[in-house]
Order: sequence, then structure tokens, then C-alpha cells
Amino acid sequence: MDSLKKNWFTEACELWPGGTFSFEVKEVLCDEKSEYQHVQVFDTTSLGKVLVLDGIIQCTEKDEFSYQEMISFLPLCCHKNPEKVLIVGGGDGGVAREVAKHPKVKQIVQVEIDAKVIEVSKKHLPFMAVGFDSPKLTLHVGDGFDFMKHHSAEFDVIITDSSDPVGPAVTLFQENYFSLMKSALREGGIVCSQAGTIWNDLQLVRSTLSHCRKQFPSAAYAYASVPTYPSGQIGFVIGSLTPDARFDVPTITFTKDEEAAMKLRYYNSEVHKAAFVLPTFVKYQLA
Repeated sequence: MDSLKKNWFTEACELWPGGTFSFEVKEVLCDEKSEYQHVQVFDTTSLGKVLVLDGIIQCTEKDEFSYQEMISFLPLCCHKNPEKVLIVGGGDGGVAREVAKHPKVKQIVQVEIDAKVIEVSKKHLPFMAVGFDSPKLTLHVGDGFDFMKHHSAEFDVIITDSSDPVGPAVTLFQENYFSLMKSALREGGIVCSQAGTIWNDLQLVRSTLSHCRKQFPSAAYAYASVPTYPSGQIGFVIGSLTPDARFDVPTITFTKDEEAAMKLRYYNSEVHKAAFVLPTFVKYQLA
């Protein structure tokens, strides 16, 4: 709340020093401390509802769909038959909403550590929390590390929808986490994790991709446009147990009618391919 002055909220973080992002607030809908973090929800003049954790924007009603669709459909459409999916994090329900749309997905298991985020999202962010209503979903409140230790060789796809690598999410960007995900996958399994932006912390992108490469024979970095995230871009690290995996060529494609039926607003097969085309300075840094 110290950042809320004259009806404006300003996001500032050590991960992107020297710059801030601000939006005008109509109403503070939630301002609470959970066991793990500071949880805020604002109704804004231009972005709709906004979820903020520990002072960092997690999603806005205006552009959340681009992140949710890409972190979900990139790995799902790289897998031949993603029947059983694990989501780690994603307490707002947005990733569950998108994963449930995929026609080949039969079962979704989600593990979110912070019950307060789930509660607040259901109350104030129903456009994302609708994901919790899917009959495909089984929701657990707990630690993703502990959960995967007791669920070996069980999932086709694991999606980690984490906050940035500060606070409770730090461990989700380390090599032992990728090792744990590997052990929880079935043969041919795929993982996808939020992995930061090339513009603000290329070193974080490099280290996260390196951790993934040490555990998976195939790995790559892709990115999407999200205007309200730092630099307007966010990236994903994808790893596969298949040595010759081609992430930039989706195994599963949809017709225009299928995209419309699933209410996709950002993801399509062309965007999937383009997401892996990196700027020159990034391509050689990540080689």
C-alpha cells in the first residue's frame, strides 16, 4: 500500500531496477497477508481487475490470456497425447482454465501452496478462477516439491506457473526442481516453466534454460507478448524427455473453428512456431 498514492499503484522490483510500471486504481478489492505473501487485488481504470503478489503484478484482466494460453498450449501441443497434466502454482486458476480446454487432456492435477491466492481469485477474479470448476481438475493445497516426491512417472506434461524468483518461488528456478519434475514424468513427458524476460534479466533466462538442459535431452526458450509484464514480454523454458523433440513444430494443430470453440485469443499454430524464433543477441547467448 506504500506504493498506492493518489489512486495510483506503482510496481517496482529489484529484478528490474531503474524502472517502474504504474496504473490508476478505482478500488482496492483485497489487501491481505497470507502465510507466504502479500496479496492484493485492484479494480483499475484501464486494465480491469489486477492481481498483485508482494508488490509484483501477476495478471491483469486486459492481457492475462496471452500468458495463460502460451504457458499451457505450447507444451500441450508439443506432446502427442497429453492426457494427464500437473500444474504447479497457478493459484488464480488461469492455467487450469486453458489446460482444461485441450481436447486430449483427460485429467488435471494442480498443487498451489497458498490457499489465500485461490480464495481471493475465486472471489475477485472469476474470469480466471473458472478454471477451478473443470471436472477434469483435482486441486491440492500444498508444496509442489513434496507432491512430486510422492508421484513418480505419473504425468505427461508438467506446467509450472510461478511468480518471479523472489520469495516463495525461488526454488522453482533451480536445477533440483527440474530434476524432480523429470522424475514425475511419464515416457516422452514435457515440462514448461515461466522463465523471465530477455530484456530485464537475460542471465536468469540463461541459468533457467541451463538447469533444464542438464535434466532434459531437449530444451528450448520461447516467449510471448504481455504488455503489463516488465518489458512487455515473458518467456518459457520447455524441456522434453524425447531427444529429438521439435518444439517449434506443434504436434497438435487446431482449425479456425476449433480455436473459436476453445475461445483462444492469442495462441495458434503460427504463433506457436514464431515463439521460438529468437532475436540475434538472444539466440547466440542461449546457444
